[in-house]
This record gives sequence, C-alpha cells and structure tokens, in this order.
Amino acid sequence: MNDKTDHGELLQRLQNELIDSFDEELEVEFEDRSQFDLDADGPQADARRNERRAYFRQLFRLQGELVKLQDWVVATRQKVVVVFEGRDAAGKGGVIKRITQRLNPRVCRVVALPAPNDRERTQWYFQRYVPHLPAAGEIVLFDRSWYNRAGVERVMGFCGDDDVEEFFRSVPEFERMLTRSGIKVLKYWFSITDEEQHLRFLSRMHDPLKQWKLSPMDLESRRRWEAYTKAKEAMLDRTHIPEAPWWVVEADDKKRARLNCIAHLLGQFSYREVDHPPVVLPPRERHPDYSRRPVPPEMFVREIH
Repeated sequence: MNDKTDHGELLQRLQNELIDSFDEELEVEFEDRSQFDLDADGPQADARRNERRAYFRQLFRLQGELVKLQDWVVATRQKVVVVFEGRDAAGKGGVIKRITQRLNPRVCRVVALPAPNDRERTQWYFQRYVPHLPAAGEIVLFDRSWYNRAGVERVMGFCGDDDVEEFFRSVPEFERMLTRSGIKVLKYWFSITDEEQHLRFLSRMHDPLKQWKLSPMDLESRRRWEAYTKAKEAMLDRTHIPEAPWWVVEADDKKRARLNCIAHLLGQFSYREVDHPPVVLPPRERHPDYSRRPVPPEMFVREIH
C-alpha cells in the first residue's frame, strides 16, 4: 500500500469519526422523536425534517461558540454559575445536555443534588451548595438549586412559612456575595403551559425509557399546579435582583428553548476566541526490543454485534 492510499484511508477514517460525533447528537435527540414521525411521508413530514436540519445547524454552531466560551473562561479565570429552574418536565435536563455535550467536564460540570439528609437539614440552608461553587476557570450548571426552598419544599410542606420568609430575605444577599466574590450568576426559569406538562407526563408514562423520570413527587406536583404557579410568581418577584436577574425561557417547544437559552447564555459574556499554539502530533517512539504481550482470549468482550 503506497503513501497516497494510506493518506486517503486516513482522511476517510477522520471523516467517519466526524460523522460518529454527529450521530451522538442524533442519539440524544432521538428521545424527542416518535416512530410515526420517523416513518412518515408527505409535506408535513418533509417540513418537520427540514426543521430538524435547521435545528441541528444552529445547535452545532452554538455548541462551537460554547467551546470558545469555555476556552475564554479558562484563559481569563472566570467563575460562572448557571441556575436552571422550572416545573417538572420543563426541559431543564435537555438544555443542560446540549450545553455540556461538547465541553470539558473538568471545566463545565453539572450539580444535581438529592434531597438533603438528616444532617444537612440542620445546617445553614445554603451550606450544602457552597462546596459546589466554581473556582477560577470553571462553569457550574445547577440542575435545580437553592431555589428548591421557594418551590418544591414550600409547596410540598417540607419547610414552614418562617423558613420560606428567611430564604427570601437571605437569597438576595447570598447571591450578592457571590457576585462580589467574582462569580457570574445566571438564573433561568423554563416556562411551560399546563397542557404541555400534561402531554410530557403522558409521554413519560408510556415510554419505558422515560418512566424513571416520573417520581411520586413529580405526579404530586402535577396535582398542585396552581400552588406551584403561586410559589413561582413569589420567587421571581422577590429574588429578581440586578446582580443576578431571572431570565424566563419559553419552553413549550423544546428545540427552540434550547437554542434560545444557549444563545442568550453566550450573549451574557464578552468572550473572544482564545489563540492556541498549533498542535503537533509527535512520532511514536519505536524500540526493536519491544514486543506486545498477547491478551488472554477469555479477557475479551464477546463480539455479539
């Protein structure tokens, strides 16, 4: 085999690797599609396919900008906190997946804390969140946050009225302390209608791959829709401060919500593309006395695919 053939095969393999990376995005996106949509024909199906193509073009472009933002955050030692809140099934997890998909998990990490244990319930309310705040050069995405107190804890009766009132007094000062320490705080509320949440809950109930997403707490939250609405309105009213304002994302359309949120997130920073020195792949050292030891056959994973 000559050098020209080797070069051609290398280019083909690189192209296949690029296609595989796009396939990963399609796998993530598959959960939003129905079999009927995949198999359908006609003008409406063609329109949906064209919309998906446009969506992916924009998503890949925005993810490229997120990589530039990540590099800038590291180079300039920024500290960033992004809070994602919203009703159950509002799409918080979906946008977080798309934000983190192309980023370095050592730079951009997700925090999704479970319910507090007995010890944590006796601590200062914000104490269990503080260890997860970013150091220089880090982005932290909170999939739900200290705002649990203003939402699920309040509505479900896990805390008293005095606890809620103290939270509303404390959280503006807590977030002002964060911003004074150099942390950029962004807060997004994903807003969906009553009808859309009902539809998404039904989808999860009838999809074996999504049923794990429905907890008894989620089902109870559906019943208490109006109580959650009142709690959300009070939260936005009392914690929308200039240092850390709330941004509301219309999320009935998942794809548009993701693109709009990511575009807005990028717009909150005066980032620039960071110059990197050219990467040069060094030649592998080869030693005549080296021989690769064979792996015992019983150690290999059975190839059934």
